Amino acid sequence: MKVNCWPILTLLLFISLTAVLAGRDFYKILGVSKSASLHEIKKAYRRLAKELHPDKNKEDPEASQKFQDLGAAYEVLSDDEKRKKYDRCGEDCLQRDGMMDSSMDPFASFFGDFGFHFGGGEQKHETPRGADVIMDVAVTLEDLYTGTFIEITRNKPVMKAAKGTRKCNCRQEMITRNLGPGRFQMMQQTVCDECPNVKLVNEERILEMEVEPGMVDGQETRFTAEGEPHLDGDPGDLILRIKTQPHPIFERRGDDLYTNITISLQDALVGFTMELQHLDGHMVSISRDKTTWPNARIRKKGEGMPNYDNNNLHGTLYITFDVEFPKPELSESDKEAIKKILNQSSNNKVYNGLRGF
Repeated sequence: MKVNCWPILTLLLFISLTAVLAGRDFYKILGVSKSASLHEIKKAYRRLAKELHPDKNKEDPEASQKFQDLGAAYEVLSDDEKRKKYDRCGEDCLQRDGMMDSSMDPFASFFGDFGFHFGGGEQKHETPRGADVIMDVAVTLEDLYTGTFIEITRNKPVMKAAKGTRKCNCRQEMITRNLGPGRFQMMQQTVCDECPNVKLVNEERILEMEVEPGMVDGQETRFTAEGEPHLDGDPGDLILRIKTQPHPIFERRGDDLYTNITISLQDALVGFTMELQHLDGHMVSISRDKTTWPNARIRKKGEGMPNYDNNNLHGTLYITFDVEFPKPELSESDKEAIKKILNQSSNNKVYNGLRGF
């Protein structure tokens, strides 16, 4: 019996061709689901960019391609219009409509260099360099607990070509002057090159800084070449530093959190149950079935701030109780009833409360 294989071969060829036309699976490259939020996409990109950067994987021959794929995936999935088109008809449609920018470098353009330099070694600048711009970025305790992205508008002076020429690369050189037979004079002289003229024009750029969970005050994100320009050299860097805003409920000390709760005298004596809303919205249950004295403190392990190096670890939440006494005057009968309930003697003690200091 003779079997016609052409339909099967045609089907396999069609499947292969469809796969090629569909292009790269950007969701798979970033390791996120198709329903991933923009925040999840940015976090995934940042994490993988650190891992896959070619300067950290010099022995991997595919490192450069992997990093390019990662950049393309982020370029498309972080843009709402490109993502919708990609979901409809794949990378091929984006390429055909000129919506893919192969020159884009989101690693440098949006995230800075994550505060470290790849390749190690001291960063040396042989050419003149503009000044670094250092700026504090105020963030909330909520931002530092959950992580977020902050957009910053940077009005930056940029050099543009202008008419005429200018003197540049000026330097001091030693010259020798002949003063007569057997007489010479050596002296310094300023020597300059002649270069095309330039002018500084303000340009507005949107930079994006990631606030990672567990970051602390003073931590920096560096954006290379986003600082002040230098007419004869390289621009400086823009350095953004974390500065925590005061919080109405919590105070941070390292990875631990501290807060105070005022309870009534009744709750202090008979016990109580309550819930405290945490920085990410989840509720922390607080329950006491025994007497709570003023300035008593309890600990909630794992309810502090996430550790920056390991977000799976959290500090401790310390809760100090204040007791609010009733303001109305008690009647004589109420006083007698309280005495019977408490059954305490008037054995008052006088002592030095500062002992030990």
